[in-house]
Formats: sequence, C-alpha cells, structure tokens
Amino acid sequence: MKAHEPLRIGIAGLGTVGSGLLHLLAGHGEAIAEKCGRPIAIAGVCAKSREEPGAKLTGAPWFDSPAGLAVSADIDVFVELMGGDKGPALESVKAALGAGKHVVTANKALLAKHGAELAALAEENCVSLNFEAAVAGGIPIVKTLRESLLGNTVTRVYGILNGTSNYILTRMQREGLPFGEVLAEAQALGYAEADPTFDVDGQDAAHKLTLLAALAFGVRPNFDAVHLEGIRGITPADFQAADELGYRIKLLAVAAKKGGGIEARVSPTMMPKSSALASVDGVLNCVAVDGDFVGQIILVGPGAGSRPTASAVASDIIDIARGHMGPPFILPTAKLESQSRSQMQTHEGGYYIRLSVYDRPGAIAAIATRMAEQRISLESVVQKRDAPDLPGFGRPGQEGDPTPVVMITHRTREDQLRNALDSIVKDGHVQGVPQMIRIEAL
Repeated sequence: MKAHEPLRIGIAGLGTVGSGLLHLLAGHGEAIAEKCGRPIAIAGVCAKSREEPGAKLTGAPWFDSPAGLAVSADIDVFVELMGGDKGPALESVKAALGAGKHVVTANKALLAKHGAELAALAEENCVSLNFEAAVAGGIPIVKTLRESLLGNTVTRVYGILNGTSNYILTRMQREGLPFGEVLAEAQALGYAEADPTFDVDGQDAAHKLTLLAALAFGVRPNFDAVHLEGIRGITPADFQAADELGYRIKLLAVAAKKGGGIEARVSPTMMPKSSALASVDGVLNCVAVDGDFVGQIILVGPGAGSRPTASAVASDIIDIARGHMGPPFILPTAKLESQSRSQMQTHEGGYYIRLSVYDRPGAIAAIATRMAEQRISLESVVQKRDAPDLPGFGRPGQEGDPTPVVMITHRTREDQLRNALDSIVKDGHVQGVPQMIRIEAL
C-alpha cells in the first residue's frame, strides 16, 4: 500500500472508548494525517446495537458481527474495543490476525489470558498487535517499555493501576470512612461497577501487571502467576495507624526480578508518605519503572475514561500508519520465558501487623515470644488503649477486653511471619484474624 493511501480501520465496540475514538478522529483527523503521512479512514463499525451512542456518530458501513468485520477486505486494521477474555473478542481478534489484519485493542483481560497465543499469530502473519490502551489508560507505559527503555535492564515495574480502588482508599484515608460506605458512594458516582469485584479484589490491576511483566522481563503473559489480594479488609483503623507511622495505604501492583524468576503481586501496601506514589490520589493511575541506566521513572495520569483511553488507541493506530512494527512483547514469542506463580511465602520485607489482643497479663509477652521463635525482629510495638471507636479497633473496656496492638517488623520472610501469626491465634491471646499489610520502600 502506498504511503499516501488511507489506513482503513474497522472498529468493533462503540461504547465509552469507541465513541471517544470517533470524536478524536473527527476532531484531529487532518492533523493526524499530516503527522503520519496518510489519512485514517473508518471503513466499518460493529457494536451490540445500532442504538448505542457511538453508533450514531459515524456513517461508516455497519457489520452485524465483529468476526465479519475482522476479516473484511475493506479494512487494514481491526480495532477491538468490546472487552472480555473470550467469546466475540477472542474469536474476532484471532480471525483478524489470521487474515493478515493489524489489530489494536484496549482489552487487558484478553491479552493477560491469551497474549502469547495472539502474539505468535501476529508474528506468523507479519502484522501488528498493539495494546497501549490496555494498561493505565492514557499513560504511555507500553511504548515506554517497548521503545524508550530498550537499552536498560529493568529490575522492577510497579504502580497504582486501578482508579476505582485508588479512589476508595483515598476517601477512606481522608475522611475516616469504612470501605462499604465509600464503595456505595463510588458506585453512585459511576466510579465503581454494580459488581465491583473486578476492581476491588485486584483482578483489573493484575491483568495490567501481567502485561507489564511480559514487556519488562521477557516472559509469557500469565495472569495466574500474579498473587492477588484486594482492599475489602482495609479498615479506618489501618489508615489511622498508617498515618501515625508515616505511611499511606495503596493497592500496589509490583513485578520484580527475584533470584532466577519474577515475583508479581497485587495487594494493599503501606508506603512512606514521602514517596511519589503515596501522593497519587483519586482515580489517577501511576506506573514506575526501575532500570539499571535510567534509574527510576514515574508516569502519572488518567488510567481510564473515554478521552484518555481513546488517545492511547489512536497512538497505536498512528504507529501502524507510519509502518512501525515489532513483536508485541518486544521479544519474539518463541524467546519469551515461562513465568510461574509467585510464591509469597518467600517474599522478604517489612510488615504492619494489627492484632486485637485480650488485655490480660502475659499476652504481649507471649506474642513477642512467638515472633522470636520465628526470628522476627520487631521495629515497634504500640498498644493503643485510647483507640477510637472505629471498625477494627473496638472501644477499650474492662480488663480482659480486646485492645488494639500495632506492630511493625524489620525485614523478614513472609512464611515466618505467617507461622508466628498462626501460633498467636492458636494461643488464644487475640480476637479475630490478624491484619497484615506489606510495607514497600519506594
């Protein structure tokens, strides 16, 4: 195809992101054509219904099925904005790649589950599989790893990758509100879905981390390799303790080189107030990369939304128009290494522990003994007899009633800490399940 001929795209999915892309191309089409040397033409669209708002924004030919659009002779690029890790999304992307069509997608779940298979299919048919919009919305982290940092050995990639969870934790921190109340408000404002599981239990962030790990470390995307913990168990008591200790609590996604493998995890994490990530609040996302030559770089921006995500999709389309190509995960698929599930028992670091300890002689000494048996060194122990009446603290009462005790450990192995906590619970000195949150020095 000659450089001045239009790049013909077919868009499957005309919801929030698809509508945003149509607006972007309508408003910036001429400027884009000048920048990449050829116009972008919408040669076909497909959606669940012709009544969707985005369907009314284009006069392009309508296709009744995404699979039909994917293999149409009238398109050069199939833009998949439907979502889902199976069904029409998977079938149509495979069809497009098999038919020699470039693919641009914002579908993190699809790539986290089937990325290696789809990348191999793209390489086999000499076409692009671009997915900038699949990770952190408008933040250009995929291009940063694919292009700008290729001269570096990356040792760690991490960040705040889910805006819904970050909004909830920010409100809890600032206003001392319980999780359930803030979640309900987030749902009313449209920041959280009616079923918030995908966001608050960490799955969304884990999909994104799966792709970042593949790009940063040359491993096959493997969603099942990510250790997952959500934010449902975080209480106002934990935020108050964190504030007094100089920390903030965030849902942190981390993939780092460890020994001969990669440790990947998504979990609530305490980080120093002075760290750059601690100040990333509300619905913003943040991604940081540690490289051996560049040091640390941090990118902050909107991780979702119509316009930021459409911007990322458009950048991928422009790359194709310019003729920029390469393996989807930097290395050819055959050279990507396997990644096994993270074994958090061997994780080493500092920890925050909150216990509801029965206020009776010998209880604290017994707890300290159990910690010592596992060779766990305690940096601080605070017994909060004057704790406020907050969920997770309880109101101090008579002797023998539970009293909040907060402990900070020095660097230790997680399996040793869990063994100590199991013994403490069996000894009967605490009420309920101990709270444990990892501390990350960023």
